[in-house]
Amino acid sequence: MPLLQRLRPGHAHALLAFERENRDYFAAAVPDRGDDYFAHFAARHAGLLAEQAAGTCFFHLVLGSGGEVLGRVNLVDVADGSAELGYRFAERATGRGLATAAVREVCALARTEYGLTSLRAVTTLDNPASRAVLARTGFTPTAEIELDGRPGLAFVRRLPAEDEGRADSTDRPDDVSPRPGSASVRSS
Repeated sequence: MPLLQRLRPGHAHALLAFERENRDYFAAAVPDRGDDYFAHFAARHAGLLAEQAAGTCFFHLVLGSGGEVLGRVNLVDVADGSAELGYRFAERATGRGLATAAVREVCALARTEYGLTSLRAVTTLDNPASRAVLARTGFTPTAEIELDGRPGLAFVRRLPAEDEGRADSTDRPDDVSPRPGSASVRSS
């Protein structure tokens, strides 16, 4: 069963492999990260960990049984009780409900662990899978936008005080999978 974990130093190799293996797949839907991203990945990874330690971002990986990265769900630009949600999943992991389950789990963590009250997200109109994930996880469209020269939508989700999927207080800080019986990242 896939596991959601906060990003940590030991994830660097698997995360780089995930980004390389899916580069062309991702570039079909979002702008390519560019060669510099891969050439300077170690420094980039260290920078993400520093942002996470400062509380300005929270990065999560969805890991398979062999420790391989199946996806990532991030909360960036954390300020004033809000953050922007972003996610990407490996081509081989799509169509199984992983993105929906992981986004639900991160929404619960946003409220219960990070103290956030709302999340924002954006996607292009030509990305129906992303729009469907946002709709299934309680995001509502708020505005038409242009994203990297393409028409898109901005979304928001309010996080009520009693959100579903509270992380159990016995969870390790870097292992944010829910207790048995609550929302989890599963293939469906």
